[in-house]
Amino acid sequence: MAYNFLAVERDQLFLLPPSLLDWLPEDHLAWFVLDAVAEMDLDAFYARYRTDGWGGAAHEPSTMVALLLYAYCQGVRSSRQIERACHVDVAFRVIAANQTPDHTTIARFHQRHEEALAGVFSASLRLCRAAGMANVGTIALDGPKMGCPGSLRSNATAEHIEAEVQQMLAEAKAADAHDDALFGESRGDEPPAALRARGDRRRRFAEAKAALEEGAEGARAAHEAHLADRAAKEQAIGRKLNGRKPKDPRDKAKFKEKKANTTDPESKTMSTSAGFLQGYNAQAAVNESQVVVAASVTTEQNDTRQLHPMLGVIAASLVAAGIEELPGVLLADAGYCTEDALASLGPEHPDCYVATRNMKASTAPQVPMRGPLPKHATAIDQMERKVSTKRGRSHYKKRQLLAEPVFGQIKDARGARRFTRRGKIAAEREWKLLCATHNLLKLYRNARTKASVAPWARLHVALRPARVT
Repeated sequence: MAYNFLAVERDQLFLLPPSLLDWLPEDHLAWFVLDAVAEMDLDAFYARYRTDGWGGAAHEPSTMVALLLYAYCQGVRSSRQIERACHVDVAFRVIAANQTPDHTTIARFHQRHEEALAGVFSASLRLCRAAGMANVGTIALDGPKMGCPGSLRSNATAEHIEAEVQQMLAEAKAADAHDDALFGESRGDEPPAALRARGDRRRRFAEAKAALEEGAEGARAAHEAHLADRAAKEQAIGRKLNGRKPKDPRDKAKFKEKKANTTDPESKTMSTSAGFLQGYNAQAAVNESQVVVAASVTTEQNDTRQLHPMLGVIAASLVAAGIEELPGVLLADAGYCTEDALASLGPEHPDCYVATRNMKASTAPQVPMRGPLPKHATAIDQMERKVSTKRGRSHYKKRQLLAEPVFGQIKDARGARRFTRRGKIAAEREWKLLCATHNLLKLYRNARTKASVAPWARLHVALRPARVT
């Protein structure tokens, strides 16, 4: 009796079709990313290259952009993993046209064109607009916490940082003295591993110390402004205010223990439902198609002062994408609720529904559900009444269905729980790149859904009637 197995012929010359066009099905994400990049304005990338033909040949920018976008769509952000995938993954090989850029080239391209890659977010929004997915009738605003390359253990006080700097200087002086005695005027081997990149560490320590000093100066200015405001109120009422006079924050023990991160000085300690992490507060505005229409990053530990800044970011993002429609309704959770933020809302802003408390809790509303509001009702009381109405509840229940799934898809499905670069600017650019690839994935899935009733090629043409610039 003979077995009936498929033949194993590893020495066969053509394991794959000879044409790259036959390697993947026509509805594969790789082809969609390539077509999406073909519709983008890549002038910002090409502007960084010489036009006289001199120098070594570089990889085609459109190929590198498509490679990074596809990698981010697949949750692959490490340049070494991308290089490895270009060797072993068919889709990556199709994207790279069977070339294998090394991880250094990929990392340098990413770093060199970081700002232009962040601009891909606007390009993705323009493509969504062309597909009818960039409606802004209802927008949900939320902010997930994202980690950074620094760890919580890298936080240190000003005294600790100063001690570390002095120790590094002493070690450097001792190493120089040892090398002088050993080699004289000649150059010896590289310094010990403990002292390599000493200049970079000293720079980050100096930035962390400067951040602490800047915080101290800001706290002092705020304290003096508070004292002046208190004095003006006392003069107006003709007596001293109740309570103790505010103390100088520099005299408080908590202030003396304030820390900064020596790995990423701009990052902050963020509180999350799973504990604390070192990182940034990412912000995103999402429409009813779960398309991100605006993205930003802040170092604020909470969202209490982000409502109005994000309204400005939303307006600027829509203008950059060529979207003339104005946001109709904006939904935000209780983290954005402050008296000043709600009182500053005007007719030029969207119709905002901001929770004044945890809507999942069983606590009763603080204001009566019916009848006129008290004369002393605050902006928070008015918003409480607005969100508690039948219309308000109907609007607000959409918030959880819009924003939170987006963060789940980015952080859980694609594993992007922390940024890979140091600094707020780099973190914000990477966040926009993550949101841009999220939009492309939404557009791709929407296209595949429509492809079930129409051929993929005809749908592809319908999605891009004209070049989007």
